[in-house]
Amino acid sequence: MNILITGATGFVGKHLVAKLTEHKLTVLSRDINHAAKVLGTHHTFIEDISQLSHLNNFDAVINLAGEPIVAKRWTKNQKIRICHSRWDITQNLSQLIASSQHPPKTFISASAIGYYGRQGQEPVDEHSQFHDEFSHQICQKWEQLALEADSSTTRVCIPRIGIVLGKNGGALSKMLPPFKLGLGGPIGKGKQGMSWIHQDDLVALIIWMLTTPTTRGIYNATAPNPVSNAEFSSALGKALNRPAKIIAPPLALRLAMGEMSELLTEGQYVLPSHALSEGFTFKFTDVNSALAAIV
Repeated sequence: MNILITGATGFVGKHLVAKLTEHKLTVLSRDINHAAKVLGTHHTFIEDISQLSHLNNFDAVINLAGEPIVAKRWTKNQKIRICHSRWDITQNLSQLIASSQHPPKTFISASAIGYYGRQGQEPVDEHSQFHDEFSHQICQKWEQLALEADSSTTRVCIPRIGIVLGKNGGALSKMLPPFKLGLGGPIGKGKQGMSWIHQDDLVALIIWMLTTPTTRGIYNATAPNPVSNAEFSSALGKALNRPAKIIAPPLALRLAMGEMSELLTEGQYVLPSHALSEGFTFKFTDVNSALAAIV
C-alpha cells in the first residue's frame, strides 16, 4: 500500500512506521531532517500539506498529528495550539480526500478517550454519553472533521486512544522518575479510572483497521481491563520493586498544573467494545503483565 502518514515522529507514530516496512510511506513533517533521522531516509517526505492538491496516489491516510496535550500549562494560547494542531490538519486531509478523483480507501484519524470527559466509576464504551469539558470539545470537533471524509469510497476509522504504555516515551516517561525513587503513589483517593493500552496493542489495532476492510467508525483504543489510579500505582510500584504509597494531593496538582491537572484527578473506565465485537485480540489485557513487559 501507498500510505500518507502524519505525526510519524511521535511516540506512537515512530513505532507504527517501524511495523509498516512492507508498505510505501509518505511522511508529512514540518522538520524533514529530523523525521529522516528518526524514521530513516528511505521514506518520501513532504514538509507542508499545501504541496498536495489531491490524494489520488494514496491507498490510505493515517493521521496522528497533534500538539502533546500535557506538554505545557493550559493557557488560552496553549489551548488554541492544542486544538488547531489537530483540527487544521484533519480538515485539510478530509478536503483533499473529497477533492480526489480516486480517493484513498481508508482514512484512520486519531482521537482520544478525552472525548468522554470525566465519567466517575461507571464503565463507558463507544455508545456512552459524554461530559462536556475541554477534552471533549477537542475530540468532538477533531472526529467530526475526520468523518467528513467518510463516503462509499473512503471508510473512516477513529481510534479513541487511551493512556499509551511503552518504553522511551509516552505517559510512563513522566511517571517513572518518582516511582523509581519510591516516591510514587495514587492521586487523591485513587478511585479515578485509568484506561490504558500497551503500545504494541495500539500499533496492532491501527494496522488491523488499515488491513480489515470491514472496519469503520469509532473504536476505543484501550485494553479490555481499565484500572483505578490506585491499582495502576500499585502495579507500577510492583513492576519496579518499589513502594507506591505516597499520596499526591489533588489540590497541589491543581496549583502546579492548573486545569490540566483534571486529566490526572478525573478519569474514565473505557471499554473497547467495538474492537472486541469485530474480532480484534489484545495481547496485553492485564496492567501488571503490561508494565512488567515494559519496565
